Amino acid sequence: QVQLVQSGGGVVQAGGSLRLSCVVSERTITTYSMGWFRQAPGKEREFVSGVSWIGGLTHYADAVKGRFAISRDSANNTLYLQMNSLKPEDTAVYYCAGGSSGTSLTSYSAWGQGTQVTVSS
Repeated sequence: QVQLVQSGGGVVQAGGSLRLSCVVSERTITTYSMGWFRQAPGKEREFVSGVSWIGGLTHYADAVKGRFAISRDSANNTLYLQMNSLKPEDTAVYYCAGGSSGTSLTSYSAWGQGTQVTVSS
């Protein structure tokens, strides 16, 4: 079974930066595409960004375009999310996920344990 182990996150002031990492135990058809989602208190989990292992095609939610950057290290099966110019509304638990492709939750079958990101104003 594919395992995704996350690291990073924490507390930062508005305008600051954080980087999240996600190590994938193995790359299979079920992790053809990798993504980051987030869930704020009382809200549904939402798509943040995605990338394909092959080709590196990226996608971003409008709320994070120009501030967040997704990348992958194929040699080490590691996914990253660089978050810059953070805002209080970015506060959420962030999850990495592996799946087929797209922005829908249902496209992803493997999930990391989640990591808290808190942005203070």
